[in-house]
Amino acid sequence: MTASPGIVIVSGLPRSGTSMMMQMLKAGGMPILTDGIRKPDEDNPLGYYEMERVKQLGTDGAWLGAAEGKAIKVVSPLLEHLPSTHTFKVIFMERPLVEILASQTVMLRRKGLLKDTGPSEVEMRNHFEAHLTRVKAWLSEAKHISIRYQNYHNMLTATSTQAQEIAGFLCRPLDIEAMAGVVRPEFYRQRATELRSLLKC
Repeated sequence: MTASPGIVIVSGLPRSGTSMMMQMLKAGGMPILTDGIRKPDEDNPLGYYEMERVKQLGTDGAWLGAAEGKAIKVVSPLLEHLPSTHTFKVIFMERPLVEILASQTVMLRRKGLLKDTGPSEVEMRNHFEAHLTRVKAWLSEAKHISIRYQNYHNMLTATSTQAQEIAGFLCRPLDIEAMAGVVRPEFYRQRATELRSLLKC
């Protein structure tokens, strides 16, 4: 019997670089699974590479068979619903929380969705930190999952090296030059060094 090719998952917190990673994998020759429903916009000019059905992962995972041998984006809160009936390789994007929160704020403000009565930045930071602790603990125990934590900044400063390491992690002959070619440092707009200088002690 032929071994299952497994499923590649790109995950992380929102605004952590998951779309960029999906773009890299596609450029490198990795088949991806996306429905194209969410269109590119000012916050993600090259697209989101999402699939709406992923949101039902907690109640419906029957469609995962179509993802075998492909890459799909799954937000980190849904990782715990990945069934042990499949094997997964997860690329988990990591970016400083100060940048993630700033990027989310800009996006929500642009869309008119930022609420004055919403949680504070401190509350959101605490929520994300608790979530990351929980999901990383779960991933470390999940026998059907292999994990690579991918630093967002390293993707920008050592792109080719990181692309080569990703290809090795996935055990796939990806086009490293093409992967590196889609990384656009000019889209890196919320920078931790600049944001911290604005924080009041």
